[in-house]
Amino acid sequence: MGFVKYMEDDLSRYYGTSVVRRNEHEKFMPTDNDARKVNQGANKDKSMNQLKDFTIAEARPLPVVILADVSGSMSVDGKIEALNQALKEMINGFAEESRTRAEIQVGLITFGGDNANVHLPLAPAHKISDIPPLVAKGQTPMGAAFSEARCLVEDRERISSRAYRPVMILVSDGHPTDPDWEQRFKDLCNSERAQKATRFAMAIGADADLDMLSRFANDKESPVFKAHEARDIHRFFRAVTMSVTARSRSVTPNASAPLVLANIPKDDDLDLDF
Repeated sequence: MGFVKYMEDDLSRYYGTSVVRRNEHEKFMPTDNDARKVNQGANKDKSMNQLKDFTIAEARPLPVVILADVSGSMSVDGKIEALNQALKEMINGFAEESRTRAEIQVGLITFGGDNANVHLPLAPAHKISDIPPLVAKGQTPMGAAFSEARCLVEDRERISSRAYRPVMILVSDGHPTDPDWEQRFKDLCNSERAQKATRFAMAIGADADLDMLSRFANDKESPVFKAHEARDIHRFFRAVTMSVTARSRSVTPNASAPLVLANIPKDDDLDLDF
């Protein structure tokens, strides 16, 4: 009796204590709902961290630099009017392009009178709202324009290292008049970025310097384009627009795209001969 009672008391004390302790511990043990909340919170934190790590790739600049002749001879036969209109159409075309992979930027350097001028500072095409019209006058200081263009394309602040290879376009109806133009021309063509750039050229009329323009143009599939009438200026710049936009849409925007010259309908009011 005594031994049995002793065993019962021990068992009672043991299990009773265990039950009490278990009940006390259960107050601090997580329930199924609590566990789900913890898991949901952990997943949310993980998702937020992943969102922080994920950033949308910013479009890289695709610079287009135009060197435009605005000497006095451009004032005849509707040349300067055709050039003004063609440039405006090209920039508007660039502005409408998607900027998923490349952002087309445009800069315009003019040469006429006594010097070259930055007529339009390099800027994203979609941000260019107004283009001051070109006015033809004076001589053809093309060498000054070559120096201005070299300073622009080699400037790492204005054209960052992220930029795709530039497109450079030279348009002229005559010969350079500054005495040191040849050295400035070589300095431009031999500069690091200008060597890698896609360079197009257009000769307007019979008096253009075809030899110099041919040395400037470096795309074998796109030799110097010869414009004999106002319509041809539009054809050239429409081809440039197609070439640049093709690059901006490409998976390899650094690869050049040749000029494809489309015909303009004969009823277009652009039939002045030079």
